[in-house]
Amino acid sequence: MIPLLHDFTDATVLVVGGGPVGARKARRFAREAQVVVVSPAFADRDFGEAELIRAAPTADEVPAWLERTTPALVVAATDDEAINEAVADAARDRGVLVNRADRSGEREADSVVVPATVREDPVTVAVATGGTAPALSKHLRQELEETLDGAGEMARVCAGLREELKARDVAVDRRREIVTDVVNSPDVWTALRTGTSNCPQVIEDVLGEELATEGDQP
Repeated sequence: MIPLLHDFTDATVLVVGGGPVGARKARRFAREAQVVVVSPAFADRDFGEAELIRAAPTADEVPAWLERTTPALVVAATDDEAINEAVADAARDRGVLVNRADRSGEREADSVVVPATVREDPVTVAVATGGTAPALSKHLRQELEETLDGAGEMARVCAGLREELKARDVAVDRRREIVTDVVNSPDVWTALRTGTSNCPQVIEDVLGEELATEGDQP
């Protein structure tokens, strides 16, 4: 499988199954997508901003739910293998991505694995083991949470710095060197993580040093 990032803004995700797994999937996708959860009953869990529809579709009725909701992704999260299989078949027939929450390891065409994710907006890092070792994914995610502390602010520093350097007509190669030096600077990482410096201040300091360097040149 090849990892990809998919933008679900303004898209619909259909979750079939209202148990704990369905709730977890709904929360994950409701951060960005319009999520519809169809189930005869719902666990006492947080479903995020998902729309909950109480219904018990049979295998023959599953395709109608895809026609009704026109999802970009369907999640099969029931405890009924026949229903989950019907969900996957209906999705594949319509060229829709499908995530089977009851399957691990070997995957079928058009299937999607939802990885363990660490977010430091706008930085996102995902870990997947092909469904073979969820405990390992969880462990690695926890390890990465500490490593990525400050990465979001660093990304904003790099973006702002590149724009400022470009506006000042700094050569491409020199821009790349400056941004690389900032990313590799332990002092900048520490300042961002501890809050002793913020994004605008770091950019201002780096630009000041660059201008001073240019002024020292013969």
